[in-house]
Amino acid sequence: MLRYVATRALSLGLSLVVASVVIFALIEVIPGDPASYMLGMNATDETLAALRAELGLDGSKVERYFAWVGGMLTGDFGTSYTYRVPVSELVLDRLWVSLPLAVYALTLSTLIAFPIGILAAANRGRVLDYGIMGGTQLGIAIPNFWFAMLLVLLFAVTLQWFSAGGFPGWEDPLLAIKSLTLPAVALALPQASILARVMRSALLETLGQDYIRTARAKGLSRRQAVLRHALKNAMIPVLTIIGLQFSFLLAGAIIIENVFFLPGLGRLIFQGITQRDLVVVESVTMLLVFAVILVTFLVDVAYALVDPRLRRR
Repeated sequence: MLRYVATRALSLGLSLVVASVVIFALIEVIPGDPASYMLGMNATDETLAALRAELGLDGSKVERYFAWVGGMLTGDFGTSYTYRVPVSELVLDRLWVSLPLAVYALTLSTLIAFPIGILAAANRGRVLDYGIMGGTQLGIAIPNFWFAMLLVLLFAVTLQWFSAGGFPGWEDPLLAIKSLTLPAVALALPQASILARVMRSALLETLGQDYIRTARAKGLSRRQAVLRHALKNAMIPVLTIIGLQFSFLLAGAIIIENVFFLPGLGRLIFQGITQRDLVVVESVTMLLVFAVILVTFLVDVAYALVDPRLRRR
């Protein structure tokens, strides 16, 4: 097990190195000069040179890359060009929006997907199964930003049950959760559709095993066989998808956060791109990539703990 964990940790480290190179290279080739953006078109060459030196933009790209990576390894993510505060402070402030939103959306997705996935598997080939699969296909096909705008139009503009956007802070937890409800629903719909289809497929594969047929031969109904035996054995691929979905919801909510004007990490990246705040974009993107890779690593380790066959492979 230790050898397996060490191998996966090495793969994690290599993935982070490759990701850091790709992120830095892609952001550095974006046209535009942060110093020119901040000072305007009428700035003199001397003023621009002084600001580039102050922002650390006067060195070569290789020097800037290693300075950036070295700073992250020591917990220094740099200072925002626009806000003139450490990037770590910006991340901590915005994380209190993005993390609860991701957890909220994942909870809704799981609560929706589990029962309909089980119902579809228990009624394979029947009208209910076809109806659920058709609904989940529609849920996957609908863009979440378009669905988010429909939610705003219905529940915020027409019914006025929720606000159309913004985040009031956590001073009033109920009001904060209410403000995250529509964004969480918009994020949860496609994820619930995917998870329900995975749950159905995993259950159907498990229901075809010999021990399920033995349980049915002993008198258990299909429903009893699903709930007592098949469900827990079908959870491994489902839990993997849940782990990956959490990473996606944390790192991939940029559009939804902008639709609802939520001050989260996704909106921070978007603002950093529009303001040419390179250090914010690079550092926040790298942190999100690290979160995705770390969750994948933890899922792999949990897999190996549950199923020893993976360690032997």
